Amino acid sequence: MSLTKAERTVILSMWDKISTQAEAIGTQALERLFASYPQTKTYFPHFDLHPGSAHLRVHGAKVVAALGEAVKSIDNIGGALAKLSELHAYILRVDPVNFKLLSHCLLVTVASHFPADFTADAHTAWDKFLSIVSCVLTEKYR
Repeated sequence: MSLTKAERTVILSMWDKISTQAEAIGTQALERLFASYPQTKTYFPHFDLHPGSAHLRVHGAKVVAALGEAVKSIDNIGGALAKLSELHAYILRVDPVNFKLLSHCLLVTVASHFPADFTADAHTAWDKFLSIVSCVLTEKYR
């Protein structure tokens, strides 16, 4: 699966807006993840998982920063996220389905932050992009 030129343009243009709200978007996406899929909390036993906690804000910002690396390397997402894939597969041993769950929560969060920009084409592009990111992050599991 690869992004079309039009999809890349949508991702890159929306990224400028998303990056200015990285912590808020990342935090809200994690809050959605934990509320919707409480089994994902097991990977964060040392975190304060209350909405808006410092742990969620810091980790949410890291999640969105990693997406930023994927956006910056949109032609080589695998290379940009290789170390992150290794970390989650070999050290953290995260169930790969969780990447898809988080991707969905990120998609909803971005849509709620930018409703005017989140057209059907933007939804398609971001869904495809996040699917590629999820696939790349599960690469080391294969």
